[in-house]
Amino acid sequence: MGHIDFMPFIHDLATASGEAIAPFFRSGGAAENKADIGNFDPVTEGDRAGEAVMRRMISQSFPDHGIVGEEYGSERVDADYVWVLDPIDGTRSFIAGVPTWGTLIGLLHRGRPIAGLMHQSFTGERFFGDGRQSFYRGPDGERRLGTRSCSALSEATLFTSDSRMFEGRERDAYFSVENKVRLARFSADCYAYCMLAAGHVDLVIETGLKAHDIVALIPIIEGAGGVVSSWNGGTATAGGAILAASDSRIHAEAIKLLA
Repeated sequence: MGHIDFMPFIHDLATASGEAIAPFFRSGGAAENKADIGNFDPVTEGDRAGEAVMRRMISQSFPDHGIVGEEYGSERVDADYVWVLDPIDGTRSFIAGVPTWGTLIGLLHRGRPIAGLMHQSFTGERFFGDGRQSFYRGPDGERRLGTRSCSALSEATLFTSDSRMFEGRERDAYFSVENKVRLARFSADCYAYCMLAAGHVDLVIETGLKAHDIVALIPIIEGAGGVVSSWNGGTATAGGAILAASDSRIHAEAIKLLA
């Protein structure tokens, strides 16, 4: 990770944000809708509390670093180091009391993801990596993460948050992959990507993602031996339509159907 090991600080961010978010999970608290009429894009006090504490810690420890966050916007995005934060990825699951949400903490160096962590504070699990290696830390200890081998879509388990996120040509392209896989499951958000890194899932396909939804997950997936890209095979860093795969063979097979 270059000349500074940021991972201890990233774990500190995870601990502090987890403590800030915890009182709001399964508390019965209301979620606000920040979307236009007819749509639903929820935000909770947990989202705001989690991001606020991380931004404060980053500004105190690394005042020259940039920050991109879901709730409080962007600052110093032209800095060499930029933190990309999503305090609760999977807010819909969060407000439904389902623990498949997570806190995403990513770090870019000159635009390249160099470290990422997903913290599921309710289950006490962390998935983290630097693009070269990735690890799990949870109630049963710590271990190295590795994706599993999968040679064909017909053997694959696929996750997406919601197949209704796809419209028009993207919908046709998505279902051309889903119709070929062995098992398709839904609504796990960042947890699905971490299950891919841990060797339980083979494909995650989504669209409409923002940078804060994916930057933290890229070093985890790549460090575990997986592949993550846009649907046209380019970088996933900016978000958009994203394909993550456990094995380069099924990544190539899915890209042909999606691109």
